Amino acid sequence: MSAFDYRDDQLFVEDVALAEIVDAVGSPCYIYSRRTLVDAYHAFADALADRPSLVCYAVKANGNLALLATLADLGAGFDIVSQGELERVLAAGGDPMRIVFSGVGKTETEMRRALEVGIRCFNVESAAELTRLDRVAAALGVRAPVSLRVNPDVDAKTHPYIATGLKENKFGIPLGEAAACYARAREYPHLTFIGVDCHIGSQLTDLRPFADALDRVLPEVVRLRRAGLALTHVDVGGGLGIRYHDERPPTVAAYVALVRERLASHGLEDVELVLEPGRALVAAAGLLATRVEYIKDTDSKRFAIVDAGMNDLIRPALYGAWQNVIPARRRPGPIQEYDVVGPVCESADVFGRGRPLAIEPGDILAIAEAGAYGFTMSSQYNARPRPPEVLVDGARFHIVRERETYEDLMRGERIVRKAQWS
Repeated sequence: MSAFDYRDDQLFVEDVALAEIVDAVGSPCYIYSRRTLVDAYHAFADALADRPSLVCYAVKANGNLALLATLADLGAGFDIVSQGELERVLAAGGDPMRIVFSGVGKTETEMRRALEVGIRCFNVESAAELTRLDRVAAALGVRAPVSLRVNPDVDAKTHPYIATGLKENKFGIPLGEAAACYARAREYPHLTFIGVDCHIGSQLTDLRPFADALDRVLPEVVRLRRAGLALTHVDVGGGLGIRYHDERPPTVAAYVALVRERLASHGLEDVELVLEPGRALVAAAGLLATRVEYIKDTDSKRFAIVDAGMNDLIRPALYGAWQNVIPARRRPGPIQEYDVVGPVCESADVFGRGRPLAIEPGDILAIAEAGAYGFTMSSQYNARPRPPEVLVDGARFHIVRERETYEDLMRGERIVRKAQWS
């Protein structure tokens, strides 16, 4: 049963009416269902319960502390790409030994901090990064655990902005170069090579790219182990897609079954399997609530102008992404087609075109599947404070991030008068 459903024509989030939340916290606002997040995590964890495995949530999808704490309490690991994400996970009670650090541009400061707290593994993405990490680990007198992120040159058939597994992408190390790096492991006395990592992109709705990547990477894992390298885990990344509109993504069970079958076929049943789902865990757990400010008719269009903007949710503007727009209250009356647009001074500030709705000014709309890459990619463009975030747990809801104020917009800034230059 979905945590988002209609009861007597009112949209509910678990056992709380959406309108009740908006009345309390204002609009726009992000609203998350704890139950949906927990169920999504269990879909992965339960499918892997009988083998060595770790589900590392990709924090970039949504870094709200309340969501991270929920996942930490469930035993999740975390995939991070910055020190800021590391600090968030630690603040939420995440176990450092369940953290993997990805990303192409790790600084010395980030490496040092991660080593100091004792993270599980660095997913290294270049030979230059190996050299830097070895130097930082030497300065601290420790050994850094390393997994090389290999680039299998597989077309993930996804949006080019979120494809990461082609040779022209900035991510990972080509297979041949990665093999040479592993062969030179003794040249890095302060690194311990413990795994292989691969991530080919996001919002994948077909299992074939996953299979292609595994078929290229796993034989290399076997060869390296036979050569004497003690690799104890294979990290297959994340990227499993969800349904926004008419996509037909594979189920978590089908995806996990594929990975398990490929590992078994290469004799790798004993290695720990690490997964890095992000969108698949949190996207369906969240929505963005927004109020209709104006209905505007022109010769060619009918616009519903809402109080949320592309600064609050940039996916439609950035990727041309389709997200469902539904009313908080289903009202009788004629259904008409609207372009649902925001107040930001950009023509790209559109949440949906030609959406069939029966609405009036003042109505609340919900933009669905906004739990991933929603608030985390938001900005203060047009000097707009970012919205609050709310977590619903059964019949109760909690504000888990306050709405920003205008003072927040200017915090840290300084005015320098002309006289001060003389």
